[in-house]
Amino acid sequence: MSFGPIFCQQCKEPLQLDASLIDLAPSAYDMITATLQPSSQSHARHLSEGHKLVPTSSLSPAKYAWQRSRNFSASSPPLSPRAQGKQPKRNTAVPHAPLPNESFVLLQDSVIRDMPSAAPSPLRLKGSLTARHNPVKSVDTQESTQFETDHDASPLSHHLRSTARLLNILSTRTEIDHPLCAECTQILISTLQRQLDETKRERDGYIAFEKEVRKEREREGQGPTEEESEKKIERLKVEERSAIEQLKEAEREREQLDEELRLLELDEKALEVEEAEFWRAHNDHILIAEQQAAQLASLRAAYAADVATLEKLERTNVYNDAFCIGHDGVFGTINGLRLGRVPGVPVEWAEINAAWGQTLLLLYTIVRKLDFTFEHYRLVPMGSFSRIEKMTGDKATYELYGSGDLHFGRLLHNRRFDIAMVAFLDCLKHLIDYVQSQDPSVDFPHQ
Repeated sequence: MSFGPIFCQQCKEPLQLDASLIDLAPSAYDMITATLQPSSQSHARHLSEGHKLVPTSSLSPAKYAWQRSRNFSASSPPLSPRAQGKQPKRNTAVPHAPLPNESFVLLQDSVIRDMPSAAPSPLRLKGSLTARHNPVKSVDTQESTQFETDHDASPLSHHLRSTARLLNILSTRTEIDHPLCAECTQILISTLQRQLDETKRERDGYIAFEKEVRKEREREGQGPTEEESEKKIERLKVEERSAIEQLKEAEREREQLDEELRLLELDEKALEVEEAEFWRAHNDHILIAEQQAAQLASLRAAYAADVATLEKLERTNVYNDAFCIGHDGVFGTINGLRLGRVPGVPVEWAEINAAWGQTLLLLYTIVRKLDFTFEHYRLVPMGSFSRIEKMTGDKATYELYGSGDLHFGRLLHNRRFDIAMVAFLDCLKHLIDYVQSQDPSVDFPHQ
C-alpha cells in the first residue's frame, strides 16, 4: 500500500512510518490522548494542502532548546544530512518531562504536501473557532469533527487519514511538530537532558546558598552583645578617621610627587633637547673629521707620489740623457757620433764635425751650470760649424770642424782646426782645475 510523502518537521527529510502506526485501533487513540497532557498554549491545527503554522514572536523553552542544539551542531562534528535541516518557529508551552509509557518515537508533522486541497467545511471552521477559545476542552471534539469532515470531503484512504489524525494529536498535545526522524529526536532528547542537568546544577546552587543564609542567620543570632557592638562601632569609627587622615596625607604626598614628576619631565625634555643637540654636533664633528682624514690621506698620497718623483728626478742625470758618451770600437762617440778617424776606417767629416759640435756644446753647458768663465777663450757652439774665439793677445777665431776638399785653402783651415782642438783641451783643463779647487774630493779618472 503506497502513501503520500511524509517529511521530518525539523530536517525536512522524507520518512517512512513504521507498519505498527498504519492501522491503529480506536482504543489506541484514546490511550494516547489520555496519556498526553494538553498544552496550555497549544492551538487547533488544520489539515490542508500547503498549510503552515504562523510563527510567533517568542520561542518556547523547547523550541529554544532545539535552536541551541542546532547552534551546537554547527560547531560540532557534522551530522547526517537528515539532522542538518532548518528549525521552524512555533509558539509552544514549557516542556514537560516525558511519561514512562512513551517508549516509541513518532515521526512527521501533520502536513502532507501531496494531499489534494479540500474546502473547509462549516463544521471544521466551527471546531477551529471553538479550539481557539478553549483549546484544552475542545481537542477531542475537534479531532473527531475533523476526522468525520475529512472522511466526507477528502478522497484520502482510511489509513492515511488515521496516520494524519495520529500525527495531529501528537502535534496538538505536545510542544514539537510531528513526525520527527530518529536523529532529530535524539538531538532533542540530548538537548533536553542537557537542560535538565543545568537545572539540577542551579537547584544545587540554590540549596547551597540557602544553607549559607541559614548558617549566617544562626551566626547572627549567636553574635556579640549590644555594648560590644557599640564598642566595635566606636573602634571602627576611630580607625575610619585614622584611615581618612592617612588617605589625605597620601593625597598630599601624591600631589607633591606629581609636581616633582612634572618638574622631572620638564628636565627630561630639556635634557632630550640638549642630547639631540649634542648628537647633532657630534655627528657634524665626525663628518668634518672624516673629511679632514680623507683630505689628509689624499695629501699624504700626493706627497708620497711627489717624493717618489723627486727621488726619480734626483737619480736622473740630464747630461747623461742629453749627451750620451760611449765608444764604438776605437772611436769615442757622443750621441752615437764618432769623434775622429783612423787609417782603414774612413769616417765622414760631417759625422766628425757633428761630434765636435756636441762635445763643444756639452763643455759650454757645464761651464754655464757652474757659472765659470774662461779667461782666454769664448766657446761658440754652432752644431757642425762650432768655433772657439781667442779673447786675449792676438784675437782670432778657430773653426772646430774640418773638410775633405782638396785645395790650397785647406791647409790653412786644417791649421786653424788643429789650433781649435788644442784650445778645446786647454779650456777643459781650466774647468777641471776649477772643479777640483771647489771640491778636492772630485776625481777625474781620465786625466
